[in-house]
Amino acid sequence: MLRQTWRDFELLIIDDGSQDATAEIAERLAEEDGRIVLLRNRKNAGVSASRNLGVAEAGGEWVAFLDSDDLWREDKLEKQLAVLEAHPDAVLGYTASSFMDGEGRPYGYIQEAERKTDYRTLLRRNLLSCSSVMVRREVMLRHPMGGDRMHEDYAAWLEILREARCAYGLNEPLLVYRMHGQSKSGNRMRSVGMMVGSYRHVGYSRPAAVLLTLRYAVHSVCKRGKIRRSEGRGAYAGTGTSFKKTGDARLAASAAAVSGEEKPGGPEQRPLP
Repeated sequence: MLRQTWRDFELLIIDDGSQDATAEIAERLAEEDGRIVLLRNRKNAGVSASRNLGVAEAGGEWVAFLDSDDLWREDKLEKQLAVLEAHPDAVLGYTASSFMDGEGRPYGYIQEAERKTDYRTLLRRNLLSCSSVMVRREVMLRHPMGGDRMHEDYAAWLEILREARCAYGLNEPLLVYRMHGQSKSGNRMRSVGMMVGSYRHVGYSRPAAVLLTLRYAVHSVCKRGKIRRSEGRGAYAGTGTSFKKTGDARLAASAAAVSGEEKPGGPEQRPLP
C-alpha cells in the first residue's frame, strides 16, 4: 500500500479486535507517516461495521478497500483513478484480479474485468472483488454494507448499480486475491446461505433469491475450477480469451508482473498456443 505510485491518499487501518501485533505495528507506521490513521474497534465488530467505519471516517472523494490478506499492484490507485476520472458519471469501478493460495503462491488464472458492468450482469455473477473496488464515498455512505450474515460487499454493489449506469472495469489484474479456507467465501455451504441473504437484502423474495443463488453457484464453481487447474502455471498463462484470442500482451504482461515473473516475450516465456 505504501508503495503506491499515487501518493495523495490517506490510509485508514481498522483494527477489529486483533490479538497479534497489528495495532502496535500500525501505530508505529502512523507515527512515521501522517497519511496513516489507526482506528480501533472496542470489540470485534465484524467486516461490515469495520468497512462502514472506514467510509464514515474517510476524508477523500473516492474510497478503496484492501482486506488484510490481499495485495495491490503498486500502480493500482493511479491507473484506476485515471479510468474513473475519464468518466464523469462514474461512481463505482473495479479491476481484474489474479489469485494466490494461503501461502502466497500465485495461480495462473486471471478474472478479467469488463469495460462496463451493469446491474443485470452483476446479478448473474460477481466480477467485483471487494479489494479491487473504488467507489465514491458519498455513494457508499448511502449504501453501507449490511451485515456479516450475507456477502455484504456484493449486496452493496447491487444496490449501487440499481441507481448507477454501470461499474467501470480496468482489465489489468491490479489485485492479488488470497484464497484460503478460513475466509467467509471459502466455506461453500456457508457461502450459499450468505448469497441467499444477499439477494434477500436487495429485495428479492426467498424463492427468487434461491434461484439466483443456484445460477450464481454455477459460475462460482466454474471459476474455482479454473483457478485450481491453473495451479503451477505461469502467472499470465490463465489470461484466457483476451490473450489467446486477441493477443492482449498488455494484460499478459501485467499478470506476469503480479508474481514477479518475466514478462511475455522473454527467453523463458512464450505466448499460449
